[in-house]
Amino acid sequence: MELSDHSWKGIYLMGSLFTGFSLFLILLDLVAGIITGGDFSTLPVSAKETFLQLQDSPYLGLYYLDLLNLMTQVLLIPVFFSLYATLRKHTRGEAFFAFIIFLVGSAVFISANPALPMFELSSRWMDTNNEIKRHLYESAGESILAKGAHGSLGALTGFLLSSLSGILMSIAMISGRVFNRNTALFGIAGYSFMTLYFLFVTFLPSLGKYALIAAAPGGLLVIAWFSLVGLRLLRLSKSKSGAAVPFSKKRQPAKV
Repeated sequence: MELSDHSWKGIYLMGSLFTGFSLFLILLDLVAGIITGGDFSTLPVSAKETFLQLQDSPYLGLYYLDLLNLMTQVLLIPVFFSLYATLRKHTRGEAFFAFIIFLVGSAVFISANPALPMFELSSRWMDTNNEIKRHLYESAGESILAKGAHGSLGALTGFLLSSLSGILMSIAMISGRVFNRNTALFGIAGYSFMTLYFLFVTFLPSLGKYALIAAAPGGLLVIAWFSLVGLRLLRLSKSKSGAAVPFSKKRQPAKV
């Protein structure tokens, strides 16, 4: 049974709040990327080196293992659901398709993310002096890194699906007209740049510094996109009817 427009207002408010939380983490990730220089050729290349980094500098090690991206991905699930909610009556299924793609991408990325499993293994590796156990932990770590480390094909799949869903949702915004056209264009451009970045760090890791050329504008555009999305969702949550009315159909003031 279809909920009334008024019933969706809570969904819009939830989306706005989670957009704010996600923005904070995205900004934190962008700043951390600038500070570390974005040179992925200097990352640990083996499980043993990763274990040592996690023990010597756990925050840096977890950052390089995409913990911030993992947290952001989880927070963005209600955001994309809210976007679907606003566009559900004004598109022919494009927003729903984009949301499903995002869910699939999130499932792939979250299941493959190595941050927490590697941190647990690094603690066990440090706590034992048994070389056989250490070798077993290193072998398990290598398997985890191959599946989902930054620059691996496993991580790339999750990143690309999430970026594709952002592009598709932005395209749905254009046809749905609930969001400003510029908001949609920011999303399309931002996620396109981020796609280039992911391809760069996966297939050309030695040129990681140059990947920032795509990541910097892409990150800023995505930040602008989420900022505008969050504000629009907040306004919709405060509207009397709760209806996501297209800009072109807004009620015009009566002539005196």
